[in-house]
This record gives sequence, C-alpha cells and structure tokens, in this order.
Amino acid sequence: MTRGNQRELARAKHQKKQMEMQKKKTASEKTGLSLSERKHRDAELMREKQRRKEEQSAQGKQKQAVH
Repeated sequence: MTRGNQRELARAKHQKKQMEMQKKKTASEKTGLSLSERKHRDAELMREKQRRKEEQSAQGKQKQAVH
C-alpha cells in the first residue's frame, strides 16, 4: 500500500464517521427538543413510572393483608 492510498482510506473513514454523527444530530433535531427539554420530559416519564410502580406495590400489599 502506498502512502497516498492510506491517506485516501483515512479520508473515507473520517467522512463516513462524520456522516454518522450528522445523522445522529439530525435525529435529535427531528424531535425538536433541546437537551434541557429532553431531560425534563424524561424526568416526568420516570416520575410517572415510579408512581405506577408504587401503586402496584401498594395493591400487592393490600392483597397480602386480605389473605
């Protein structure tokens, strides 16, 4: 392999990597949410999930108390 070929391969590899990064970037832009908005949304989802889990465990305890 000559030095010129190695340089071309490195350029192609870098270009491919840049395209993948661009795709990831556009995917987050499609949602239209900034980082802080996304964190807030995720926090709300986790709170809701935790609340449901607590309700299920409370119902489970009530069923055990009845038996």
